Amino acid sequence: MSRFNDIDLAIEPGATAAGQRQLQVGVQGVYTQWVQRYSTRRALLALSEQHLRDIGLSREQAVAEGSKPFWKA
Repeated sequence: MSRFNDIDLAIEPGATAAGQRQLQVGVQGVYTQWVQRYSTRRALLALSEQHLRDIGLSREQAVAEGSKPFWKA
């Protein structure tokens, strides 16, 4: 069974620095998106009933969204 540490990126020997930078930016973007999802979902779960009504959500809808793992859209 392969572990995360065993994964190698297939970078061509002739890959440019720009291509490597693009990969790095992509990874950073995914990380940023995951952190944002985690934070906003935790905040959604903390809203009062009044605040949920203000944004048009029920507690059930808030729990359904707030309980999703950060990697799921």
